[in-house]
Amino acid sequence: MPTIGVLALQGDVREHVRMLQEAGASAAAVRRPAELDAVDGLVIPGGESTTMWKLAETFDMLQPLRMRIKEGMPAYGSCAGMIMLADRIEDGAAGQQTIGGIDMVVRRNAFGRQVDSFESDLDFAGDRVHAVFIRAPWVESVGGDVEVLGRCEPGDRIVAVRQGPLLATSFHPELTGDTRVHRYFVDMLREL
Repeated sequence: MPTIGVLALQGDVREHVRMLQEAGASAAAVRRPAELDAVDGLVIPGGESTTMWKLAETFDMLQPLRMRIKEGMPAYGSCAGMIMLADRIEDGAAGQQTIGGIDMVVRRNAFGRQVDSFESDLDFAGDRVHAVFIRAPWVESVGGDVEVLGRCEPGDRIVAVRQGPLLATSFHPELTGDTRVHRYFVDMLREL
């Protein structure tokens, strides 16, 4: 049984822990480098990407996160977590940094403000899932090694991607009660 951490600086930590456990993994909150060293994979939850970046710096987590990702640790980012895993950001805050790892350009708050949040059914890696979008980003472009796993209207926007051991969605599967996205990630860890 893989142990998957959930980055617990901000966001839907409890919800992701619950979904990971239901998907067959052991899950733990990660706030410090020593806790990061103890997990097989990591979920970076939704929240606010600029706040997450600043907290990661404050708690001396940004460099350890980058190193673990560079070393091949599997990671899944939802919403703000997608932004954190992007190599490049459009409409980022001044000086905003990411962990990086996925060769993609992500546009922050692309679907609009909080009042523009919505739900939609979409295809994710061959499954039909219900997706919740809250101030969600979308993927502007991907590199050649990035697999597009899901798109959403309006505009047939890219909202789910995978590159090797890294997975990202612009939606929040932890809010739906449907464990298929989390199971997909747990299965990724088991295959690596």
